[in-house]
Amino acid sequence: MASEIEIVAEGVMPRESEGVSSSGDGGLKPDESQRKDDVYTAAAYGDVEKLRRLVEERGCSVVEPDSGGYYALQWCALNNRTAAAQYLLEHGADVNATDFTGQTALHWTAVRGSIQVAELLLQNGARVECADSHGYRTSHVAAQYGHTHLLYHIVTKWGAEVDPPDHDGRSPLHWASYKGFADCIRLLLFMDACLDRVDKEGCTPLHWAAIRGNLEACTVLVQAGTLDNLMTKESTGCTPAQLATDKGHRHVALFLTNARRIFTNRWDEKNRLGRFARLGLAPVLWAIIIGLLIIFINSVITSRSLLTITAGDGFWACLVIILATGGLFLLYRCTSKDPGYLTHMRGQPRDKNHEEPLLKRDLSSPALWAGYWAQLCPTCKIVRPLRSKHCSSCNRCVDQFDHHCPWISNCVGKNNKWDFFIFLCMEVTAMIIALCVTLHRLWLDPTAPSGGGKFLRHVALYHSGALVFLIGDIFLLLGTGMLTGMQAMQIARNITTNEMANSLRYAYLKGSDGRFRNPYDSGCRKNCVDFLLNGYNEDIEVPWEPIQQHGGVIQMGDRSIAAGAVGASLGGVPGQNSSNVANGLKNHVHSSTCSHNHQGHTHSGHIPVGLGNFGLPNHGNHDQDHTA
Repeated sequence: MASEIEIVAEGVMPRESEGVSSSGDGGLKPDESQRKDDVYTAAAYGDVEKLRRLVEERGCSVVEPDSGGYYALQWCALNNRTAAAQYLLEHGADVNATDFTGQTALHWTAVRGSIQVAELLLQNGARVECADSHGYRTSHVAAQYGHTHLLYHIVTKWGAEVDPPDHDGRSPLHWASYKGFADCIRLLLFMDACLDRVDKEGCTPLHWAAIRGNLEACTVLVQAGTLDNLMTKESTGCTPAQLATDKGHRHVALFLTNARRIFTNRWDEKNRLGRFARLGLAPVLWAIIIGLLIIFINSVITSRSLLTITAGDGFWACLVIILATGGLFLLYRCTSKDPGYLTHMRGQPRDKNHEEPLLKRDLSSPALWAGYWAQLCPTCKIVRPLRSKHCSSCNRCVDQFDHHCPWISNCVGKNNKWDFFIFLCMEVTAMIIALCVTLHRLWLDPTAPSGGGKFLRHVALYHSGALVFLIGDIFLLLGTGMLTGMQAMQIARNITTNEMANSLRYAYLKGSDGRFRNPYDSGCRKNCVDFLLNGYNEDIEVPWEPIQQHGGVIQMGDRSIAAGAVGASLGGVPGQNSSNVANGLKNHVHSSTCSHNHQGHTHSGHIPVGLGNFGLPNHGNHDQDHTA
């Protein structure tokens, strides 16, 4: 790589000098006696009464910046002080006033995700596309800090551009990928952010995610991308996998290498060979079932070395043939049937006769308003309903996803689970009956000796076909029987295999006490009846409970100290004129003139100075440690 995206370190003075003290509610409560008595401090703490006194009684200005060059409205925006911001706007504060870095109050809302103040500013004429001196818009800042909810709000309600480049050609997707915010990445890809955009160093978002070793970010980007994204080289000729290797991120390099191999080996389904390869292990299962059925007929039912079959054995043998043949029909349905594919943005559902309404890409989805970003599928460009999942093998989202079965070369989902379960039941029943018939026929052989060892030797010598059938039947019965039992228990509880495996991850499977709770379980009897009669269980409506967005507060005691701290975070180090700020900065601050060398790659200093990291780990240079 020719450069690194560098983030300004946060330099904060010790708590004692900030004039704050701990409070019982777990936060920091400012000491009234040590606060600066000015509009900037009052705005930062949301003290409307003090603002009113300072402005109306003392005549303090709300349109002038403080000594650090920042406006009172910016401090309100940073700490989400809606009432104070409203008061400042009513008394003449300029909603689009810019500090020396070119940032407005709206930029500062994106640092902490202050969505209430952001809405207030936008309603009062804030320019959502205003860029600072580095070309950062509000969407860039929100992506840098991982505030997906704010990014979603300004795009859907105020029409912010999804994919704007900064002065170095980096979009919000580049920044979210570099910082490892997977939810931001999902939302940006869902809103058609360009996955192939390269910055001035020739890097795509996947390159930056690989540089930082963000595995989850790489996973989302790879799932939404193609082989070309994995093969793209930046200006020094490195692919994302090579960059991850150079940086020592072996797990990311291994993932990207495996993804590249999978994409390379994936068959093109447009030709005959590709469609045949798509069948997977299904032809093997057909061959096993048909082969065992032929051996059963030739070596057990019509064998000349055994006694003539009785009427009873003949009835059960015919039942085996009927069940096995019927199972093959259901196997064909399982393989060829649409398992419940959700509407694909790039085309139509495979089963065009299926008229069930499905969720299309809808930015007004209640799931998104509630903050369930994991329901976004950047590949299919849909908002997935609960219980659905994107199958990496089929590359489609499946409703009521159970699992992907390689033996049927298809997913098991809402539309074909009934066929799959009945297929299992029929084949297991056929194998049990065939096993009993075979043992009974061998036991009635008058030439067989009575001893156990001698009996087995006799069967191996004179009835080898029947012995081969027994071994194959028992081996297949063990695996199929366990699978059938698991499916039966899950149907009785109305839960899928995927949900069982991820019960600790899925929030909708947890009660208020944090323990496992299945909201879809209506009791064993009703679950089984609904499944057998309807072919699937109807999902009850589970409300989307909003996820609380926790935003911290920048405490402010001495204004010059706080201004220096936030100044370092917001595009520069304006407080360096103050000795207090200079003494308080213990971190190395990246500037436009610093450069570093990484394993032979020169990292030049023309990289933009990013925003700081309040409440986030410092993202400094990879080869240097910066202590707070």
